[in-house]
Amino acid sequence: MPLYDCMLLLKPHVDRERLADLVSRIGKHVYTRKGVLTDIKSFGTIQLGYGIRKRDGRHYEGKLMQMTMMVPPSFHKDLHYLNAEERLLRWIVVKHRDVNFSHEYGRNDDFLRDEFTKHPKNTLFRGDDSGDESDDYEEADNEKITE
Repeated sequence: MPLYDCMLLLKPHVDRERLADLVSRIGKHVYTRKGVLTDIKSFGTIQLGYGIRKRDGRHYEGKLMQMTMMVPPSFHKDLHYLNAEERLLRWIVVKHRDVNFSHEYGRNDDFLRDEFTKHPKNTLFRGDDSGDESDDYEEADNEKITE
């Protein structure tokens, strides 16, 4: 299952109980879809770059939450009930890209090792050969080492 982040921007006056209620509702929904909630972060109250207008007025700050989860790809379609949630200003689900899981680490390390061994050590980080004086210093250093 892919890894997703669900970002929640709540109204600033929402208390901890109602916040926990909303997060637990989303968490229960994740578990019913055979998903796993891997992390929950609260970024506290943040200032917004512009006001978000809702029925109870315009909001210039909000409470930001991030929920990281492993769920089926169709999970975001099931979160339509969040649109009617009065406590939320905005919400979005974002898929993580290029996430390496534990069974894939060995292959990536081998790939990187092969890439680094293709190039000689002295040309790996050199950049372009524009004829600048840095090559002279490298040659002088090599001569001192061999003496």
